[in-house]
Amino acid sequence: MTDEKAARWREERRAAAAAHGELLANRQRAESAQAQEQIDAFLRRALKYGPTPEPLSARSYDGRAHYKTPLVGWYLRRDETVAIDTDGKFYVLTVPSSLAARFRGVTPEPSAPPLVIGAGGKDGESLDMSQALARVLGR
Repeated sequence: MTDEKAARWREERRAAAAAHGELLANRQRAESAQAQEQIDAFLRRALKYGPTPEPLSARSYDGRAHYKTPLVGWYLRRDETVAIDTDGKFYVLTVPSSLAARFRGVTPEPSAPPLVIGAGGKDGESLDMSQALARVLGR
């Protein structure tokens, strides 16, 4: 392969990778918008009929420590590592271990909600957002 052909091939690969990345980002934004619609519908019902939101805590990555947060909402997973607050923001409630956090607590940052919680994890660890919300309403 000549240097010119190799350079053209590399440029085509870069362009293809960029296009693929953009398609993936667009799909993730669309899925997040759908998940947010489900969360918003959940909030309308839960704030009117229950269940009552509760204080949310975060846990260390190793699961050994629990930390207070200023958040109030509903846990979406039984292991209490994912939740939404009363404003409809989605949180992953796992944080690095910290001695200071034991006394001060932590303030997790919200993230874009997924349509499938834990997608790509081990078998049995993924959960559709709609199922998670329905389970909370069923409590």
